[in-house]
Amino acid sequence: MKSKWINKTIKYDGSQLKPLFAYENYKILGDSVVSWIGPCDIPFDNMKDLEDVVALSPIRGELMLHFIIEVFQQNLFSGVCLQRLFAGIVKDELNFLLAKRKKPMVLVRDGDDIYFEDKKLSISIASQSVLATQIHFAVNITNKGTPVKTLSLQDLKIDPKQISATVMKSLLREFESIVDATKKVRSL
Repeated sequence: MKSKWINKTIKYDGSQLKPLFAYENYKILGDSVVSWIGPCDIPFDNMKDLEDVVALSPIRGELMLHFIIEVFQQNLFSGVCLQRLFAGIVKDELNFLLAKRKKPMVLVRDGDDIYFEDKKLSISIASQSVLATQIHFAVNITNKGTPVKTLSLQDLKIDPKQISATVMKSLLREFESIVDATKKVRSL
């Protein structure tokens, strides 16, 4: 798996969750994770989660840290597992930073989202194309423009670019370890 920090502001509108996004735009071929900062406003036509479409629940935020993960030769079940693994990685890395503070707080993962009490820190979706499974995961940088009660990296006083680098590195390490684990076992 390869990773890349995109050093430009990109508005996420759901159209980026498509096959070969990293290759087409950044020449990253194969399994990948890319990250950037930008606003989020997903029209219902671009929403992949029909639960939000049916409920007419808007998804938006003035500034978020975005990740798109793409893995090939995996089904949607594997993609959802990877999505939840990534949410756990983000939660663990943030909790590690928060534990060093005078008044530590503990973030929790529920499914593919991260919360502190009733405040939502992240959004996420996993979907599948004919080529690959794609995941969009984003963390609020600010609470401005969000339609629900949220928590943000600004509230936590955590630098988005720094946490992006940390969680992408952790994901790469975990992904490679999983791939290696599939190559060293005897079949039943």
